[in-house]
Amino acid sequence: MSTKVHKRLIVGFLLIFAIFSFGVMTFGEITATFAYEGPDEFDKSVEMKEEDQADTYRARVLNVSEQDPPASQQSFTEKIQMLEIEILNGPYEGEVYEIENPISGNEFYDFNVSENDRILIRAETVGEDISNLYIQDFLRETYIYYAVGAFALALLLVGGLKGLKTIFTLSLTLFIIFRFMIPLVAEGYNPLWLSVMLASLVALISLCVIGGLNKKTVIAIIGTVGGVLVAGVLALIVGEAATLTGFSNQEAQLLQYTDIGEIDVQGLLFAGIIIGALGAVMDIGMSIASACYEMKDINPEIEGQDIFKAGLNVGRDIMGTMSNTLVLAYTGTAMPLLLLFLAQDMGYSEIINMDIIATEVVRAIAGSMGLLVAIPITAITSGFLLGNKK
Repeated sequence: MSTKVHKRLIVGFLLIFAIFSFGVMTFGEITATFAYEGPDEFDKSVEMKEEDQADTYRARVLNVSEQDPPASQQSFTEKIQMLEIEILNGPYEGEVYEIENPISGNEFYDFNVSENDRILIRAETVGEDISNLYIQDFLRETYIYYAVGAFALALLLVGGLKGLKTIFTLSLTLFIIFRFMIPLVAEGYNPLWLSVMLASLVALISLCVIGGLNKKTVIAIIGTVGGVLVAGVLALIVGEAATLTGFSNQEAQLLQYTDIGEIDVQGLLFAGIIIGALGAVMDIGMSIASACYEMKDINPEIEGQDIFKAGLNVGRDIMGTMSNTLVLAYTGTAMPLLLLFLAQDMGYSEIINMDIIATEVVRAIAGSMGLLVAIPITAITSGFLLGNKK
């Protein structure tokens, strides 16, 4: 079969896959529209938020002095910082104010500021005049931008054109999640099916941009989608069987008290598992596909059986490190919780049956199973598409 025919088949496959993904997403949206009766409530909450006036501003600390608290506050206040601040944005830009910053000795609540620190302040206004000011948080965005810039620069220096493509695909992934997935979940659409479809779309676009339109990309896409689907199905089955509620963290619990509307919190848990596993599954799919593609390039006469075996061997080498990556990532986020268990001297049976622990275990296992399943799927597809057809 000629190269042109191969390319046409690949493009055709990708177009069919994209149309299928779009069709399933559209069907899901139509179904959710009839099944869910909450958008009106969500629209009201949006209108209410639009009516609220923004009263959070950036500020710089010009001067800091300390004084003892009044006698009535000494039982819960160690000292009071007197701050002279300059507002850096908004209608009060350039104006200087003095505010009190009580320090209780509890690092969880205190903001120990120094001269030239950048902070976020909350302003309470009466008409156009500020009646009260207090610190809301430290201003961290500048350093986040520096870190993001350093990361992008490193990608460009190390990866060149590939690094530029990586920046594009990463930006596109974040855009899809924040512009489409989060608002649709907020409107009451099923987060599980949304995550499956959007994860497939992200994999399709990312791998096509990075790998180009060729057989290697098709193989990586098939392996990635297969692995993500397995991770989602396993999380759904085990989560339902283990009665995971999705309310294992404080953020999910607070969703009950928002004006967004009815949200499937359990489905949101499974969606998080799929999105969390996507990057690792894409990595292993592209790694195996690239290795097999290079073998075919070196030896055009190689048979599919040999490519399959080689792909499986490559996958086995990657398998251990990638599984460790997922498990360690989830374990790392739970370190304070594990220390809390140690401090409370809780028993194993009590710990393992907690919703939050079972959730993290299922999250790690489902993601790792997605990786494992992606290996044979990618290897088999490589053997089928790249092997010599004698």
